[in-house]
Amino acid sequence: MDEERRGTWFGFGFCGFGQALGSGLGRQVHSPEPLRTPGGSLGVCRVSASWSYTAFVTRGGRVQLSGAAGGTADGCTDAWASEELLVLLRAGPGAGAELQAWAPGSAMRGDPLWSQAVQEAEHGPSRDETQAGLLPLLPCARAYVSPRPPFYRPLAPTLRARRLELGAEHALLLDAAGQVFSWGAGRHGQLGHGTLEAEPEPRLLEALQGLRMAEVAAGGWHSVCLSETGDIYIWGWNESGQLALPTKSLAEDGKTTAGEASGLEEDGSEVKRGSAGEDGAPAPFIAVQPFPALLDLSPGSEAVKVSCGSRHTAVLTRTGELYTWGWGKYGQLGHKDTTTLDRPCRVEYFVDKQLQVRTVSCGPWNTYVYAVEKEKS
Repeated sequence: MDEERRGTWFGFGFCGFGQALGSGLGRQVHSPEPLRTPGGSLGVCRVSASWSYTAFVTRGGRVQLSGAAGGTADGCTDAWASEELLVLLRAGPGAGAELQAWAPGSAMRGDPLWSQAVQEAEHGPSRDETQAGLLPLLPCARAYVSPRPPFYRPLAPTLRARRLELGAEHALLLDAAGQVFSWGAGRHGQLGHGTLEAEPEPRLLEALQGLRMAEVAAGGWHSVCLSETGDIYIWGWNESGQLALPTKSLAEDGKTTAGEASGLEEDGSEVKRGSAGEDGAPAPFIAVQPFPALLDLSPGSEAVKVSCGSRHTAVLTRTGELYTWGWGKYGQLGHKDTTTLDRPCRVEYFVDKQLQVRTVSCGPWNTYVYAVEKEKS
């Protein structure tokens, strides 16, 4: 990226500990409008956020913590933040790397909780400075790191992993052939197999067979993937409209719904029906969508990147536009308010500022965006 096109990181959403906007802003409750993060001056290329703190990784290999946890560490290629564990990937001797796990409050001082040498994959995916790193998938692509013991977990040798995403209780894996596997808890339909049962081992999403996927993202209890042609498939829990499907909680903001009944539709989705609408038909509300559902973003839009928070979703288009929806209590949707949405809505801030969004990374209750100025025509 040339100097004229060098971009800036923006953060919006929960910053009760200062993690979204830099610790100097104190205990501001939320930021509904995107504001510049420390990335503008630090040269940040990677952001990973937990509930209460954020890890910024710079191009020079430094990790800086902001929020409830503080501290810096050098010689790092990636970082992954969770409430229980801060994981660093640091250059090791020879061609390998060293994986280190720290207590977030340790400020990365003293000795790590544990460490392990990992070998770089011979033909792994390339690492772009503005794209998300490989963690929690390890460079060898044969194991991954988890916030709960056992911290180091091997994958089956038959799985040629390309990307791995962890939700609150489930995991999504994208393999080299563009197939999606899921496992873990399934009570919110987040596994996409049409049931609410748990899966102890990675299981292929049969509903997506024959479609090559390019991206996967795991929210707290929902899942999203993008096809190579830019289509969006989404499933799981829809409590806050994070699936961009009608949700009962939002309907009740305008009126009280009574006399509901629930059941499974033919496609497996759990539907709650409220009182009759204007046309006399019961209004459907999707509580759980256990099968992948195709989502239309907007006419002519091609999705190229997706990220999920605990209960919100963000999608980036090929033209550099950002769409967000779901839970918005802390301003994590970037629409200059704290509205919760059950439909995709373009973030106008970047359009108004003549900025193209290049990448998006969601924390549980906040969102980070890397954007550059649009080229002059």
